Formats: sequence, structure tokens, C-alpha cells
Amino acid sequence: MFSSPEQNIEKVHIDPGMKVADLGSGAGHYSIAAAKLVGPSGSVYAVDVQKDLLDKIKTDALQQGIANIELVWADLDEPMGTKLTDSLVDRVIIANVMFQVEDKDALIAEAKRILKPKGKLLFIDWSDSFGGLGPQPSDIIRPDVARTLFESEGFDFEKDIQVGEHHYGLIFKLS
Repeated sequence: MFSSPEQNIEKVHIDPGMKVADLGSGAGHYSIAAAKLVGPSGSVYAVDVQKDLLDKIKTDALQQGIANIELVWADLDEPMGTKLTDSLVDRVIIANVMFQVEDKDALIAEAKRILKPKGKLLFIDWSDSFGGLGPQPSDIIRPDVARTLFESEGFDFEKDIQVGEHHYGLIFKLS
């Protein structure tokens, strides 16, 4: 893995008791890392459209004794796709998924809808394709484009972060 979920989520300050949504959770690396940080008094919503990946998260979490991850099967291209309550979570993670989403505005609007006021969003994506991994070069979302997408939906840019080779990271917050 080019990037460490554990090190990356530390940069968005996830504390015990928080609620976190991992949108486009994939195999669950960020969901499991976040679940460890929020502890038993917190919760993580692992949201993905691929049921087999959600099953993998469940299996991996159980093997590690983690019981605070809720699996959410959802289409992130749909408005209100997560079906989560408004202003539910303290943090949102969107990692390595933007290039797969057709309606990027819908994904960002959903993240904003479920995030509490003053909540933060960790955005990580590919800066390039490497050795056949990652998106096609034409599908890469450049950092300046990502920043414009989030700011146009009402997010405030907080900072750039280093997240590993072939990736970049941005942290946004809601006012």
C-alpha cells in the first residue's frame, strides 16, 4: 500500500466517541483504522456500493474484535444515497474513490449533508497512475479541481497533507 490509513486519519483528528463516515469504503482500510480511534463509544459507517467489499469489512472487523462499524450499502451517485441522518457524523473520509464516481457534486453534497456543523472531511485521491494501479490518467482529479469542487459545495479548505506516494490529501471543514 502506498499510503497509510492510520497515519492519514490522524491528520483529521478523530477522537474517541466520534461518528465517522467512510464514503466509498472499499476494502475498509480507513473504516477499520477510524473504528480503532473512535473506540467502543464511537461508530463508523462504512459506505460502499459493492456488497462483497462490505462483507470483507465485516469479516476483517470481527477478526480484529471491532464491533463499532455499521455497514451501509449505498450508491454515492444518488442524492441522499447513504440514507444516513442529516448532520450525523463528526468526520467524513473520501479516499481513492472520486475517479469512480460519476456525479461528483452529488457525492460532495451527500458528505456535506451528513457532516455536523464544524465537522471535517478528509479527501485523499490519486495524483497519478502507477504500475497499472489507480485511475486512468484522464480520470485523475487534480488537487486544484478537487478543491474547487468542495469549495463550490460550501466546504472551507483547511490544509494540504502528505499522504504517501502517488496520492495527495486535502482537509476541508464546514463553517
